[in-house]
Formats: sequence, structure tokens, C-alpha cells
Amino acid sequence: MSEQRPVRNYWAFDDSIGYLARLIFRSFSGLRERHTREYGISSGQWTFLRQLWRDDGISQRELSRRLAMRDATTAVTLRALERAGLVRRAVNRRDRREILVHLTPHARRLEKLLMPRTAEIQALATQDLSDTEVETLRRLLFHVIDNLASADPELQDSRRIIPHPKRIDRGLPSRD
Repeated sequence: MSEQRPVRNYWAFDDSIGYLARLIFRSFSGLRERHTREYGISSGQWTFLRQLWRDDGISQRELSRRLAMRDATTAVTLRALERAGLVRRAVNRRDRREILVHLTPHARRLEKLLMPRTAEIQALATQDLSDTEVETLRRLLFHVIDNLASADPELQDSRRIIPHPKRIDRGLPSRD
């Protein structure tokens, strides 16, 4: 581990990267949820839908792994998404131990309505930042995630599926 930097003010929230990240997350989630709620989608459910829009038909366990969620949390969220008519679960015909998660046609239609709003929120968050600054911010956040992943097995697992900037830059395949 590298040398520890002293915290300037133990009680100051602006010295806490974790607290600042929490504020950013809550802001993104709150703004997005204003739009997803009218379709009955909570912030927690959004994460699952977004992953399934990217890769529909993956196993319930793989979904948990990619989102760094506990299996029990995934099961509860998927039950709610099933009740809302957004996903269906089915036993994998090739491996009956595996449950596959599929989007319904209704959920697929929602992607076209909701993903543009996410792009707008991203643009709002990064307005007045140059492309270089946005990329630097992204790289720094990945670096923090990598540092924390060394101590958190769940984060290590989900980090493997996020394209790593170093792999992209060097022309190496991402683990996406």
C-alpha cells in the first residue's frame, strides 16, 4: 500500500471522497428517478434494467456478479421487476441449475424512452468540462475503484466487466 495522506479535517465532508461520491450518486439517481418513477421503476431496479438492456438473457447469478449485488438482493429486485411485467425468469434448458433473466417487450420499449434521459443527466453533470477533463475524471474514478477493489471481493468481481481505460488505450481487449 502506498503512503497514507493525512486527512485535512476529519469532520469536513468535502475532504471525504466517499461522501462526495455519495452526493454525486444521489444526484444522478434522484434526477433519473424523477423520470423512471412515472414508469414504475425505482432507482434500484434501474440498475438491473440497464444491465439487461446491455446483455439480455444472462443468468441471475451473472447479473448479481456484474452489478456487485448479493444474490438475495438480486432475487428480491427481480421479483419486483417480474411483478411489474418488466422481466421474466426461466430455467436454462442447457443447465437446469441456472436461472436466466429476460426482458419483456415492454421493458425493451422503455429503454428507448429512458436511456436518452440518462444521457441528458450525464451531459448536465459534465457541462463546462472539456472532453479531456471528463476522461480524466473517469480515469481517476476507475483508479479509486481499482484501489478499493483490492479490499472488496464484490467490487473486484464487478470491476472485471467494466472496460478498463488502460486496456482500451493500449488496444487490449476490454473485459466487457
